[in-house]
Amino acid sequence: MTSDENKTASLPKRNSRKPTPDQKGPENPAFARSDKPGLKARQAAAKMLAAVVDRKTSLDGMLDATNGNPVYRELNEADRALVRAILNSALRQLPRIEAMIGSLLQTPLPEGARALDHVLVVAAAQILYLDIPDHSAVDLAVEQAQTDPRNKRFASLVNAVLRRLSREKKQLLATVGETIPAIPAWFHKRLVGYYGAPEAARIADALLTPAAIDVTVKSDAQGWAQRLNGRVLPTGSVRLAGFSGAVPALAGFDDGEWWVQDAAAALPAKLFGALGGKRVVDLCAAPGGKTAQLVLAGATVTALDQSASRLKRLQGNLARLGLQATTQETNMADFRAEELFDAALLDAPCSSTGTIRRHPDVLWTKGPEDIEKLALLQEKLLRHALTLVKPGGLVVFSNCSLDKREGEEVTERVLGDGHCERVAIDPADWPGLEDAITPLGEFRTTPAMITPQDGFSGGLDGFYAVVLRRKA
Repeated sequence: MTSDENKTASLPKRNSRKPTPDQKGPENPAFARSDKPGLKARQAAAKMLAAVVDRKTSLDGMLDATNGNPVYRELNEADRALVRAILNSALRQLPRIEAMIGSLLQTPLPEGARALDHVLVVAAAQILYLDIPDHSAVDLAVEQAQTDPRNKRFASLVNAVLRRLSREKKQLLATVGETIPAIPAWFHKRLVGYYGAPEAARIADALLTPAAIDVTVKSDAQGWAQRLNGRVLPTGSVRLAGFSGAVPALAGFDDGEWWVQDAAAALPAKLFGALGGKRVVDLCAAPGGKTAQLVLAGATVTALDQSASRLKRLQGNLARLGLQATTQETNMADFRAEELFDAALLDAPCSSTGTIRRHPDVLWTKGPEDIEKLALLQEKLLRHALTLVKPGGLVVFSNCSLDKREGEEVTERVLGDGHCERVAIDPADWPGLEDAITPLGEFRTTPAMITPQDGFSGGLDGFYAVVLRRKA
C-alpha cells in the first residue's frame, strides 16, 4: 500500500457516463463475465445480502436448493456453503462490520452506492470472521467491483479500504467490534427496555453463536443421549454435540424415534400435563413437532395450518414418526369447532426474533412496525382460540419472539377481558429452568440461558409461553 493508501480512503469523483452495452453482463450488469475462481460465490453473496437488507427478502427462501435465488442455485455445493457462511457472518455482525468500514472512510459512501456497500461488507465478513485468506477476499472484492459498471470506478477505493481493514483488523475488532452491539439499534433499544442493559448485552452476545441441534425423543431420553453423543437438557430434550454429516443419517431418524426441535420450542406442548383421552387442537401446527408431542401425550389431535405445502410437510413428519392426527388446511381465524375441544395450542405467527441464531436475517427483514402488526394478529387469534375450548379448558399461547409486545403484553390485554385466567407455571415442576419462569408463572426463555458444557453449545431459542384457562 502506498503512502496515500495509508490515509483514510476517499471517494473518487463521479463519472456521469452510462456504461456501454458491452460493459454489461448477459443477464445482469452486476455479473459481467469473469472466470476468476470464487468470484461468482462473492457476487451471489452480495446480491443476496442486498435482497435481505434492502428488500426484506427472507434468506431461507433464497437458499432453497430447488426454488431459491437463481445465482445461488447455479453454484456448486462448495460455493453454496461459502455463500451461506459469508451471509451468516455478515448478517450476524452487520452493525459492527459497517462501523469498521465507516471508520476507514474519509466521507460516507454515496446514498446510491448500496451495491458498493454490499461488496465491502461481503469482503469484510471474510476478513474479520471467516477462515479465508485476507488477500483472496481483497482480490475478489476488487474484481467484483471492476466487473460491475455501478462499482467499477470504486475499485481502487475497495482495494484501499479492505487492505487497511486487513492490516488493522485486530485493533478494530478490539475497539469497534466490542463496543457496538451486533444487533440493529432499534432491536437493541427494545431489548434494553424489556430486559435491562446487562441482560440485553448477554442476549445480544448469545445471538452470535449458531444454535445447537436439539431433538425431542419419543422415550428414553438418557438412552438416546448416549446413542447420539448428546446430553439431556432440563427441558427433556437431547442436545447433540458438534458433528459432521447429515442429521437424517443419525441412528433412530429413519425409525421415527426422534425429531429435531429446539429445546425451548418443546416446552409449550408439555404445559398441558396429562392429555390421555383429551381432544386437542393445534392451531398453527406445521411443521408438526408440537403436534407429535401432543399425540405422544395421549391426545386426540386436530392439526390446522393454512399452507398446503406446510401441511404436507407436517403429514410427512407424522408418517415418519408413526403418529396420527387429523389435519385440516384452513386459516385458524376462520376455523369453527363443531364440538368444543378440551385444550388448544396456539403457537402464533410472530417476528421470530428468538430464532436469530438460526435465522440471522430476521432482524433485517423485520422491524418495529412488523412487531406491532403481529402482536395485534396474535391478540385476535388468542381471543379466537379461547372460543374453541370448553369452559374450564386450557389454551397454551406461545411464540418464538424475544419482544414482549408479542408475548406478555398480548396476554395482559386478553386477560383484561375477564373471559380467562392465567394458570401459573410452578418452578418446582421444572428443575433447572427456574430462571425461565417469570414471577407471574409464564415461560420466558432467551438465548443467554443454559450455559455451554464441554463439547456442547449453550443457549435456547427465545420463547414465550403461558397457560390460560377459559372461564365458565
